[in-house]
Parts: sequence; structure tokens; C-alpha cells
Amino acid sequence: MGRIITDSIEPSFSEWDGTSSNTGPKGVIKDWQRYKQLQAEKRDEQEKERLQLIKKLSLTCRSSLDEEKEKIMQTDPDLAELLTDEFLLQYQKQRMKEMLARTEKLCFRRVINLETADQFLEAIDNEDKSVTIVVHIYEPNVPGCEAMNGCLISVAENYPFVKFCKILGSVAGLSKHFKKEGVPALLVYKAAQVIGNFVHVTDYLGVDFYASDVEAFLIEHGMLVDKNCVPLITSHDEHALSDSE
Repeated sequence: MGRIITDSIEPSFSEWDGTSSNTGPKGVIKDWQRYKQLQAEKRDEQEKERLQLIKKLSLTCRSSLDEEKEKIMQTDPDLAELLTDEFLLQYQKQRMKEMLARTEKLCFRRVINLETADQFLEAIDNEDKSVTIVVHIYEPNVPGCEAMNGCLISVAENYPFVKFCKILGSVAGLSKHFKKEGVPALLVYKAAQVIGNFVHVTDYLGVDFYASDVEAFLIEHGMLVDKNCVPLITSHDEHALSDSE
């Protein structure tokens, strides 16, 4: 009679073949736990491989960049310095700061009241060469002067990068005849030079006019740019993007 094998043999869990070798509840649970363990180990291994690959690629890219920088350093050290991340970052910040400061400086959006002859000269001579300056010379109680001051407030809001000013003819040192017969007058300057001289504007507009009439008048004579004819891409602040002269 042959030997009867009574020892139980533990099933192998080295691999999961999708079936359970234990038919009892405890065996099924044990098999499931082993299956989850193998799945976790598989994910860990895949993650490890992924990290190794990333590290390898990173080192490869870093090596290529270092080689490229080394070549540039040998041929053009100044350019190599420009390519450093910290330098570029600081340059960009400084450039943006300068652009914003210049934009704020060249943005007016209001009518500036000039109270002295010196302020009149400074408003023209000390301004950026790219800025168009429109000066309204007026006198109280002269027909059209008050209307012009009111209209220019609205026009100034529509043309924030045009400098609008007003000054009394008596303050500007004009003759008594001009103060009576020449106002309201619009003088237009750019780069400290007169580019437009319109006296007694009521001869053109009458004494009852609107902001749109004043704007159209200045556009017609080439003192303002017609916004309806400006492409959208250039209708933004050109002063902020251009270099100082």
C-alpha cells in the first residue's frame, strides 16, 4: 500500500493567473489580498521606471543646454550672459516697469489749466516729442470760449495720449485785439513746434457746437487721428510699446 500524503501544500502566489487556488472564503480573501499586493508592486515598479526615465531625459537636456551655452561662451561671452535666466528675468521686469512708467506719464485724459506764461512754455517745451499738444486760448464772456472748454473735456477723454490745455489770453500775454477778435483759438504743437494755428474757431464751428464737432474739425485738419480709420491692432497704446526718442 502506497504512502498516503497528508501534508497540505501551500499554493504558490508568485504570479497571479486570474484564478483562485483556494476555494474556501479565507482562501479567496487571501488570494485577493495577494493580487492587490502584486498590483501595487507593479505600479511602484512602473513609477520607478517613469522617474528614472524623467531623470535621464532631464540630464540629457541639461547636458545639451550646457554644451550649447559652452559653445556660445567661447564665441560670444556677452551673448552667453544675456542668456542666463536671472539676467533675462531682471531685464524683462525692468523693461515692463519702464514701459508702464512711460505710459502713465504720457496719459492725460483731461484738460490742463495753465495759470502762468511760464507754465504755458513748459507745457510745450518740456513735453515728450511724440506728444501732440492742443492749447485752447480763451477769454471769459467771449462767445464760443466756454463751449470749447466744455467740449475739450470730452475730446480729451477720447484721446488720452493727446495733451489738451487751456489758458487765458491775458495770461499768455496776447494783445487786447487778439483777446477780443482771435479767441477762441486752438494752437497745436508737437516737438515744441507749431503744427496748427486756428484763430476765432467760431468762424468755422459757429457759437453753438458739440464735442463731436470739435473732434471732427481737428481730424479734418490733421491734428487728430480718426479712430474709425485706425486698425484695431494699432489702436492700443503705441506710446507704451515704442522706444523713447
